[in-house]
Amino acid sequence: MSFTPDDTRTLHDQTPPGHHVDVADAEAQFNELSRQFSLQSPKIENEFKQSEDVEKGPGHETEDAFDLREYLTSSNDANQAAGIRHKHVGVTWEDLVVEVFGGVNQKSYIQTFDIAILRSGISILLWIWGFIASYMPSKQAVTTPVLHRSSGVVKPGEMVLVLGCPGSGCTEFLKAISNQRAEFGIVSGDVRYAGITAEEMRKTYKGEVVYNQEDDIHIATLTVAQTIAFALATKTPGPNGRVPGVSRKEFDAQVQHMLLKMLNISHTAQTLVGDEFVRGVSGGERKRVSIAEMMATRARVQCWDNATRGLDASTALDFAKSLRVMTDVLGQTTFVTLYQAGEGIYNLFDKVIVFDEGRQVYFGPPSEARGYFEGLGYKSLPRQSTADYLTGCTDPNERQFAAGRTAVDVPSTPTALEQAFLNSPLAERLHDDIAKYKILMETEKADQEAFRHAVLADKKRGVSKKSPYTLGYTGQIWALARRQFQTRLQDRFQLFTNFALSWALALTLGSTYYNLPPTSGGAFTRSGVIFAAMLISCLDAFGELAVQVANRAILRKQTSYSLYRPSAVALASTLADLPFSATRILIYDIIVYFMSGLALSAGGFWTFHLINNMAFLAMQGFFRTFGMLCSNYDSAFRMASFFMPNLIMYIGYLIPLQTMKRWLFWIFYIDPMAYAWSALMDNEFSRVDFTCDGTYIIPRNGPGVDKYPNGLGPNQVCTLYGSTPGSDVIPGSAYIDVAYGLNAADLWRRNFIVLFGWIIFFQFTQIIALDYLMPASGSSFFNLFAKENKETARLNAMLRERRERKQEKDMAEKAALMETKREAARSDFSDRKTFTWERVNYHVPVHGGSLQLLNEVYGYVKPGTLTALMGASGAGKTTCLDVLAQRKNIGVVSGDMLVDGRPLGSDFARGTAYAEQMDVHEGTATVREAMRFSAYLRQPADVPKDEKDAYVEEMIELLELQDLADAIVFSLGVEARKRLTIGVELASKPELLLFLDEPTSGLDAQSAWNLVRFLRKLADQGQAILCTIHQPSSLLFESFDRLLLLERGGHTVYFGDIGADSHVLREYFARHGAECPPNVNPAEFMLDAIGAGISPRVGDRDWKDVWLDSPECRRVRDEIRAVKEYALSRPQGAAHKHSTYATSFLTQLLVVTKRNTVALWRSPDYVFTRLFVHLFFTLFISLPLLQLGHSQRDLQLRTFSIFWVTILPAILLNQIEPKFLMNRRTFIRESSSRIYSPEVFAIAQLLGEIPYSILCAVVYWVIMVYAQHFGQGSAGLNGTGFQLLVIIFVELFGVSLGQLIASLLPTIQVAILFNPFIMVLLQTLCGVTIPFPNLAHFWKSWLYELDPFTRVLGAMVSTEFHGLTVRCKADEFAVFNPPSGQTCLAWAGDFVTSFGGYLDNPNDNEGCRYCQYAVGDEYFTPLNIRYDNRWRDAWIVFAFFVFNFLCTIVASRFLRYAKR
Repeated sequence: MSFTPDDTRTLHDQTPPGHHVDVADAEAQFNELSRQFSLQSPKIENEFKQSEDVEKGPGHETEDAFDLREYLTSSNDANQAAGIRHKHVGVTWEDLVVEVFGGVNQKSYIQTFDIAILRSGISILLWIWGFIASYMPSKQAVTTPVLHRSSGVVKPGEMVLVLGCPGSGCTEFLKAISNQRAEFGIVSGDVRYAGITAEEMRKTYKGEVVYNQEDDIHIATLTVAQTIAFALATKTPGPNGRVPGVSRKEFDAQVQHMLLKMLNISHTAQTLVGDEFVRGVSGGERKRVSIAEMMATRARVQCWDNATRGLDASTALDFAKSLRVMTDVLGQTTFVTLYQAGEGIYNLFDKVIVFDEGRQVYFGPPSEARGYFEGLGYKSLPRQSTADYLTGCTDPNERQFAAGRTAVDVPSTPTALEQAFLNSPLAERLHDDIAKYKILMETEKADQEAFRHAVLADKKRGVSKKSPYTLGYTGQIWALARRQFQTRLQDRFQLFTNFALSWALALTLGSTYYNLPPTSGGAFTRSGVIFAAMLISCLDAFGELAVQVANRAILRKQTSYSLYRPSAVALASTLADLPFSATRILIYDIIVYFMSGLALSAGGFWTFHLINNMAFLAMQGFFRTFGMLCSNYDSAFRMASFFMPNLIMYIGYLIPLQTMKRWLFWIFYIDPMAYAWSALMDNEFSRVDFTCDGTYIIPRNGPGVDKYPNGLGPNQVCTLYGSTPGSDVIPGSAYIDVAYGLNAADLWRRNFIVLFGWIIFFQFTQIIALDYLMPASGSSFFNLFAKENKETARLNAMLRERRERKQEKDMAEKAALMETKREAARSDFSDRKTFTWERVNYHVPVHGGSLQLLNEVYGYVKPGTLTALMGASGAGKTTCLDVLAQRKNIGVVSGDMLVDGRPLGSDFARGTAYAEQMDVHEGTATVREAMRFSAYLRQPADVPKDEKDAYVEEMIELLELQDLADAIVFSLGVEARKRLTIGVELASKPELLLFLDEPTSGLDAQSAWNLVRFLRKLADQGQAILCTIHQPSSLLFESFDRLLLLERGGHTVYFGDIGADSHVLREYFARHGAECPPNVNPAEFMLDAIGAGISPRVGDRDWKDVWLDSPECRRVRDEIRAVKEYALSRPQGAAHKHSTYATSFLTQLLVVTKRNTVALWRSPDYVFTRLFVHLFFTLFISLPLLQLGHSQRDLQLRTFSIFWVTILPAILLNQIEPKFLMNRRTFIRESSSRIYSPEVFAIAQLLGEIPYSILCAVVYWVIMVYAQHFGQGSAGLNGTGFQLLVIIFVELFGVSLGQLIASLLPTIQVAILFNPFIMVLLQTLCGVTIPFPNLAHFWKSWLYELDPFTRVLGAMVSTEFHGLTVRCKADEFAVFNPPSGQTCLAWAGDFVTSFGGYLDNPNDNEGCRYCQYAVGDEYFTPLNIRYDNRWRDAWIVFAFFVFNFLCTIVASRFLRYAKR
């Protein structure tokens, strides 16, 4: 970093009294930073020309130099000249208290499946009681304060540093100040912004007070430039807020250019932001995108929550300086929480506030903070930064008392520290400042009036004065629609997959119903193709459930910035999706309509397309509404599944309107799909007439019979609905009138209008859901725990005892290390192996060629040493670690990586541990369970279980996770999750090497110190450790033995010893012109010296060239050569078999299956949703089919009821796939360490699901069989038991199919696109929707036979109908008159003998009543179903399950889609 007064001020320097950052000081910093920007731009361009950055493609063009001073000065001058007022907002708060729901020390336990069942049983009673209780007086809910009485004042142009240990209330304070209060129980106290109340600020000026959260949440498939451009598009001031002559586009371009240059991410502008699934910018660059997005809001009160997490030391300091300059020049009011803030950053702030367990224990100038706590009796440690010292004074495990002082006479509890501050002159001065500033705001009101006027001027024309938004509602919709269109267009794989599957399905459907004849045989199938085509389009929108739930985090963040009104998303999404859905459905409709031979007229087709597209839009709105209303996917799935069976059953196709139960038929009239189907039927059948022929003429000639006329004679009847005696032509309108109760005239006068009304209604429900009913964020201030058993209770008690004994020892150890230099370990650990690497290069494929990320990297890690890997964000640190740890699976790696001079064996990954940057764990496990899982499967099999358990307890203690040993992983905070990640790797006891990627990022200074101290201990015991690290203090940095320093492009800048007080490193840089001042942190200095941040590099040569020409570089290569020669000269020892895994297959299977079983038990939303859906699914199907009888129509209804069993896999797919893919994400991380095999993963996933599959099958079967009165055939009750077996097989098939699809595909979004295609294909060709005789020969010859649902229906239908006596109802008989003088039997007897059925009045001479079926066997025999084949069919279904299972195992082994 540059040698400036601010850079070198340390805790030993004197600081001028009074205002910490006065005008002169601010101007000096501003000038310096501006100079740095000006000087750095050409240098950066020069470097980029020489070596492209990780995120750049070939041919990257550099831009002109950017002068920050010139830009801001000219902008301010121009604004003032144009009469644009400033927005200065000072903040005061008095007695601010934040409380959350829950009692003090109250443990919340995770809900399990059994509890979910019990609660569901009494949920209705609880709901009724809750409704009654709302009208009765009730006591207030129990709350716990997380922030106690806090008061303060921050004036415009001031920056406040908020410090405290994790859980001390820093985040809650920032959220309260920024008006983000929805997740709190009670917020009391008076907070004012330039004299404006918090309530008015929230309603009218919400976007002027913003909060930047710690996690980076973005749309992964947008580029960096698109992300920032969207924020600017919604926050660009109107004409009155811009300099005359500057257009909106020019303004946006200027601001975007400034932000990208200021944060040094111009080179990533056209790179995807990415996430853990989508490859994009690096973690540090993604953090800077978050910073740029919030800066684009131009808010005047900004709250930054640990905004430097993931940034290297140099970039973090540059960011803090940028905040300082913007705060000074623009008059912002800035609040910042930081972990591990260096002295250079600390000195930039005007005020500092310290919290201890929610209590304000200091508020005042940073220059007085250290002296204040020393005056209380706390010891000052010489090499500890001020920020670390202040935080340490609130940590019982870290603080040190001055000589002769103890906790008895020093305020050491949060309450005592708070009281000491309240009694101090600082508090008196603070209250005086608050009072004076409030009086100023109440009397002068200049800032308030200027603020109100400036905000009003910023608004676009037509925006209400009271609106908190800069852009009008229509403008928001347009901006969101443009972004949504970009998102869809850039996600090419998903887009192409969606279109291809839709059109493939259309081809399948069209070929299945190919060229339907205009005869009586084409009437029912014509209804079927219309029903199938519409239903497929509607159910294609089911994927909206997952999309809406997944996008909610981004929606919350951006609406908190007041970028747009939440409901604008609903309208924008509909508009942006229209071109895609309309195009897809148009091609789909063309294929289906013309292949199936529907009415060939332009009007008929375009009406068909219009109605089908409207049906899709209506159901898209339906599913989106549930996705927006529900808190998670499982809840949304439950709600949708609650309604869908009814909506499908009451469309009017499966059960015609006139035959619906009178107490349920009203569902037809509130079903959007019913109106769509009715309109499509009206459109088609009003244009066609049918000729009666074939099987619809009774009686007719059969085999060996020719007594009847070949056409429709006077003594024959046409059984097609709507036929009239004496006519063989049946109008289509008459057919649908009689068969379905539809009136063709209702197409436009009712169906179209109502369907359009449903579209508008669901748009309205989306608006209401987003603006008023959006679920709470679900932020929890308490960890969830698993209930203790005897073993865990005993272990927890032992941990508590050991912690009390250990605290004093740790504090003494830290004090000793602070005051003395660390002695290097004496042992050389010559019996252990050394890891070396030479000439390591790494190329990745990019558009147009390849990109080199690592360039000729050399180095080694010896046993007993701790090596740091450092560099700027994007320099390739994580890439280098991945390559060395053998984690890369794309690109080309070259070079030699050896262990003791020998190539890496198959057990290398198992002998190493890698704590990755992304904290990926099984979310439902406890901390202890997660670490035990690693120990059981990664430590050698001959280590006893008790010894592994004892080692895990040591890791819990060393990582200070004693209080969280039984905490559920998904409820952990960032800091605790990071420690768990490290603990899981340490629990494996790596024999060779320990890799860690940014282990201290997100940790506070004390946790970072404890972690590095622990790593130091491991190294001193012989462990070889290589870890990347960001923002280390000088104390942390000196704990390392060696440093590998990289610059952009993956070039080595330095590799070698650090030395006591970093003297070796300092001397190297000083020898080449970069002399580190004595009181500057060398870890920060070296990054600045090589030009890692926005500061220019020191010297006129590239530091990589300096290194290559240095004697140190030659010594490193000589050392590697010597290490290899020495290792190869030693005897290798007894040969032993190298195994990929530490434990046997059976051990792996038992441990992994147990974890998966526990995970499902602790996932009540998931497993209870399955049970809930099965219960209500079978219930809603059974209600209209209660107590089915023996009539001909009842045969059809029984068939449809059995057909619904084939829908169960379709329901399961949408649940199984997300679960499997989330678990695969965990497996991918674990498999890279060779913890367990992919075969074990796949088998365990299935085994965990089987008990719940059987339970769901039994629930479904009980209601179906007994409510619908099954088992009336000759198979009897034994037959119903057989039906249960088949349903269980179907459940297992559905689970295995879902897991197979998920294992074959990369993401949830893509997987759910395949579901409609697969399920519709299988359900269409199983012989029900199109009877077997009507199936095209192409499908009948192969896919019909391969369809598992063919076997399901064959087994269940034959069992149910075999021997079932059929008795037609009066309106089901075909009535005809025999020739004069003949009885019914004489005329139709030959026909009945040939085709079956029975005559109800065989001896009558007129009005012959013929029933088509006499026994159920006559119904299913023409459908190619045989009763004798039922067991064969059932076991074929089971064989399909086994096949899916085996394919899942193979896919899990070879397809992981983990590109890194």
